[in-house]
Amino acid sequence: MINRETLHKIKSNLPPNTKLVAVSKFKPVETILEAYNEGQRDFGQNRPQELSKKMDELPSDVRWHFIGHLQTNKIKYIIDKVFLIHSVDSVKLLEEINKEALKRNLKVNCLLQVYIAKEETKQGLSETELTDIVGSKERFEAVRICGLMGMASFTEDKEEIKREFSYLSNLFDNIKRDYFSNDPYFQEKSMGMSGDFEIALEFGSTLVRIGSLIFGER
Repeated sequence: MINRETLHKIKSNLPPNTKLVAVSKFKPVETILEAYNEGQRDFGQNRPQELSKKMDELPSDVRWHFIGHLQTNKIKYIIDKVFLIHSVDSVKLLEEINKEALKRNLKVNCLLQVYIAKEETKQGLSETELTDIVGSKERFEAVRICGLMGMASFTEDKEEIKREFSYLSNLFDNIKRDYFSNDPYFQEKSMGMSGDFEIALEFGSTLVRIGSLIFGER
């Protein structure tokens, strides 16, 4: 059972340019279908095989977002299935996505994941690595870089979360100005989950990734 009231409340309170990605990892197809029947179309998964299986069992107009750590040997399972890969956290991964996309004559939408948290368990690019990638973005000809993604620290300290989201938002503005000023695709800031999405919205998030508030805890 999904929390219909919460789903509609979140969606109705989002700014016009912000989308809800309902994080449906580990949830059965029947539960995802409940959210779909309430009008939700964007769903987030973090395991390639699970995404492939669910895609076969759910309506074709679902927009699948890959939000987990993606291993290079799993790219082939999802590259033609996802609307957006949120979690490109290394230049090697971006190179492999580009290589696979060229083979299949695809153009793949990706976000570059930036390390903004104070936790070693989180992944992402440093500011230097990010600048190196966008500075040579022409070589990733089969990839469309659509913006940035970041995960804040898992903490009760709201000021810390604000600092991290503020940093990502400012970084987005600088990268947009310096490297993508004429690129309409570079527009997404994917930040904010069930515990901190309201703070993320204060800093201009365009994609909030919410699971437990809608689907309940695992």
